[in-house]
Amino acid sequence: MSERELRVALELANARLKRAVEALAPKHKGGEMAEYHAAHEATLVAERNLAAALGEPYAVPLEFPVLWDIGAPLPYLLQNDYKAFLLFLLADTQARRDGSFVTVVAPGDTSPSNIATVEFRGCVCSKMGTPNDEVLEGHPLHGKGFVGYRPLRVVNSAWIKELEAINSVHRHYTPARWKTLSHYIFGFHDCTFECVAQSFAVEKMATTMAAALAAICQRLAE
Repeated sequence: MSERELRVALELANARLKRAVEALAPKHKGGEMAEYHAAHEATLVAERNLAAALGEPYAVPLEFPVLWDIGAPLPYLLQNDYKAFLLFLLADTQARRDGSFVTVVAPGDTSPSNIATVEFRGCVCSKMGTPNDEVLEGHPLHGKGFVGYRPLRVVNSAWIKELEAINSVHRHYTPARWKTLSHYIFGFHDCTFECVAQSFAVEKMATTMAAALAAICQRLAE
């Protein structure tokens, strides 16, 4: 498709999404939520297609084995010069009778919770903080496939290019090494985590957050 056709496709997808959002306001007749989700996904696909055609950075879904709790995932980032670990509460898969889900866990709870530990291997750089889910529209990749509460990978990452440019002054700089890196984004409720690394590995455990953090600290000290 030409750039013009891709822009028209994005305009149509945005218009569909707007209609879907408006349909959620009055009394539902059925199918409104399904149409909203379909329209949202169509908009993300159109955003990604246009950005790809223009050679711009954009976010794509990352194949990932777990989902985090959308209400209070309690993410923690622990790292040293060589290793980086991200911990968070997993999504509650047990539905209540009304079909809703709820997980309310405090950091100091002594009852075991379902926790994921993600080790980012060959991590070059990481950051965690703003934006939260109330200001995701301010993220540089908003409108280019970026969405919260999902694991994403950035194509044509400007951050990787920036980091490579910094490190290109090193006498042992090897361009091929930077082609093995990926830019990951995890949008949580109260913050966003991003890192540049070669790969990741996920572990699931049923324990307290305090115990999980202690175990990771021990691994960092080894």
